[in-house]
Amino acid sequence: MVENALAEPARRSRGRPRVRSDEETRALIVEAAGEEFEANGFGGTSMVAVAQRAGVSTKTLYRLIPTKADLFSSVISDRIGQFVIEADLAALDKLDAEAAIERMLTVFGALTLEPRTIAMTRLVIGESVAFPEIGADFYVDAIRRTSQAMETALTRLRARGLIALDDPAEATSMLRGAMIFEPQRAVMLGQCEPPSAREIAERAKRCAKLFLEGCAAPSRSARG
Repeated sequence: MVENALAEPARRSRGRPRVRSDEETRALIVEAAGEEFEANGFGGTSMVAVAQRAGVSTKTLYRLIPTKADLFSSVISDRIGQFVIEADLAALDKLDAEAAIERMLTVFGALTLEPRTIAMTRLVIGESVAFPEIGADFYVDAIRRTSQAMETALTRLRARGLIALDDPAEATSMLRGAMIFEPQRAVMLGQCEPPSAREIAERAKRCAKLFLEGCAAPSRSARG
């Protein structure tokens, strides 16, 4: 009997497909939710559409994030979490006052003035009357959380004896306004494009210098 010269191709081992963790699945859902909110607004976004965009079942979506309000809060919290990570208070502790404040404002400006955050801010302003829960979530998860991180940074600079402040919370409010209010308003009203990374860094440098030096004219003796 003549053996077949053609060897039978080896069968591939079909191991069990990798199971995605809940954490990875949640990240996909939050990313998809952010895209849906930006495209369709809060009222126009459905849980079914988010599940389809994320490539998961609605059952999985409801198990991990039960409501649309929870989805919105998760989108905001994840984005603001990046600010807290990138600001890195421990790293700021190694810098002098001007460099630390400049770094903090640069990270804050980059987050606040990026197109995705601008779109989300527009959404909140436009729909918070109809859906007050998103206004409350945005205030707590975005505005208060970033303010608290900045206030902590200023408090730590004060503890190191590098700045003198009576009220770090009030100073934080002033710094926030100086850094982003005018550029954010111009972008949101369609008067300009979001600033570049270089423009944000330059504005942060000017704001830090102005904050630390103040606007007082030099004394007569100093002027000679």
